[in-house]
Amino acid sequence: MSDKVLVLHTGGTIGMVDTPSGCAPVAGALAPLIDSIVAGSRGELPPIEFMEIDPLIDSANATPDTWCEIAGILYAHRAEYAGFVVLHGTDTMAYTSSALSFLLPEFGRPVVVTGSQIPITRVRSDGRQNLVGALQVAARCDVPEVSLLFGEVLLRGNRATKIDASGLDAFESPRYPALARIAVDIDVNASVIRQPQDAPGLIQGHLGGVAAVQLFPGFSASILGNVCRPPLQGLVLEAYGTGNGPSNDREFLAAIEAAVAQDIVVVVVTQCVRGSVRPGAYEAGSALMRAGAVPGFDMTSEAALTKLAVLLGQGLEAAAVAEMMQHDLAGELSR
Repeated sequence: MSDKVLVLHTGGTIGMVDTPSGCAPVAGALAPLIDSIVAGSRGELPPIEFMEIDPLIDSANATPDTWCEIAGILYAHRAEYAGFVVLHGTDTMAYTSSALSFLLPEFGRPVVVTGSQIPITRVRSDGRQNLVGALQVAARCDVPEVSLLFGEVLLRGNRATKIDASGLDAFESPRYPALARIAVDIDVNASVIRQPQDAPGLIQGHLGGVAAVQLFPGFSASILGNVCRPPLQGLVLEAYGTGNGPSNDREFLAAIEAAVAQDIVVVVVTQCVRGSVRPGAYEAGSALMRAGAVPGFDMTSEAALTKLAVLLGQGLEAAAVAEMMQHDLAGELSR
């Protein structure tokens, strides 16, 4: 195996340049800058090869097909590189890093997703720091999983969420410890690193049709009914607190029952930054489970949505998917 790292540029702020229409990713613009950073490191950074998807995208335009394209590229080149860096926009970075953890089961190589809040061409850019840290992590063998590096932390990819629209420490993992701290040294927390348990795989094909909705006071059963129409196969319900919902709203509960009867898998997560869904803790939460929803425990909304899409895309029966959503597949939940 080579000691090289593959840098896969998908778009996003880190590689954007000024155009007549505003900042946008431009093919071929980023590679010389990265080559210069690596060449000037005097051996502190690993040798790299650079690749771009075509077309480059703003991550607001990312789709499940984008996740599958990235996963396919990484898997196809798995044996050729020590590790991988995926450059990505911040808006949907947590979705992509979550999806990759499920699309690349037991990958066994470092896959570090990163980007920046300021284009790397700007003098105050955070892109250089994030890129350097990502390259150094990707060249190591002690973090063989999908991670997200931003600022001073390395997070498990399916535990990360964006918490700041403009700050340079834009991502956190509120429900799971950081995999490493990026400071003078890269301090890896070996006790929380997930080691591969089986041969590497790639989940291929179109993903299932899923959606996510957040509860709010006065949430209408008709809204839920309108969402739960074909071709929807799975729904992430962002509930209150430990997984609570309007237990005295019979029409709302009937809408969940109707969705489940149509083989739509309904998964309940908490809309709180910290904490977990705890079935049975409150009557208001138990009512959702009696209606047929299943708990997502401490999964982030991003992890629950992408996991649900990947499982449903495999053609599994709804009951099997509902069961698997309650069990840890890639370090996404603490159970």
